[in-house]
Amino acid sequence: MKDFRAGEVLLINKPLTWTSFQVVNKMKYAIKSFERNRIAQEKSVGNFSNIQHPTSNIKIGHAGTLDPLATGLLIVCTGKQTKNIESYQAQEKEYTGTFYIGATTPCFDLEKEIDATYPTEHITEELIRETTNQFVGKIQQTPPLFSAIKIDGKRAYDIARAGKTAEIKPKEIEISVFEITRIALPEVDFRVVCSKGTYIRSLARDFGLALKSGAHLTALCRTRIGNYSLSDAMTIEEFQKSLE
Repeated sequence: MKDFRAGEVLLINKPLTWTSFQVVNKMKYAIKSFERNRIAQEKSVGNFSNIQHPTSNIKIGHAGTLDPLATGLLIVCTGKQTKNIESYQAQEKEYTGTFYIGATTPCFDLEKEIDATYPTEHITEELIRETTNQFVGKIQQTPPLFSAIKIDGKRAYDIARAGKTAEIKPKEIEISVFEITRIALPEVDFRVVCSKGTYIRSLARDFGLALKSGAHLTALCRTRIGNYSLSDAMTIEEFQKSLE
């Protein structure tokens, strides 16, 4: 029997187009329904000890946002385990995905339409593989304007969606693995292992620039956080079914 108040660490495979906030809300609703059923069972056998109202606050939060157009591992913590969210966020991440070479978008992924195209005739497989070396190790990366970073108390994506611009300072990140797994231009598949705070969308933009072209992200999946693997994660439907 799960004890969501004492604390659980749940591995969820986030669906495409869902926000991380939507995942947490869906799980919160399912947990409240589970608590109501549990209390009803306790009362039916005359056990009234340690019964709390199911709608009283059960803390729940996720350890690291995934963009709506990304899928993969989302760590969700409940109860006392929410105190450990920062430690999960700080752990190494692994991603797989696809860059589209020769075109850019304002948000560096498919959320917005292509705004510019660039030459690709000079790009070879050898150049693509050599260029990855520029991004391995500790590097400076500027997060995208379409992100949750706060600028003067406002979320960057709110500024961007209002049609305004703002300066975002670069920050140091570390990429330990940048592997090209498939080249079928204009598509390039990759695997990246990186530190907290790395934006794969920004990596797409910078990779395109390094190729003297342009690029944007067309697919992204988070496959690992620390020692937690996507292969051990549940879908939202599987999580709901586990509570029935």
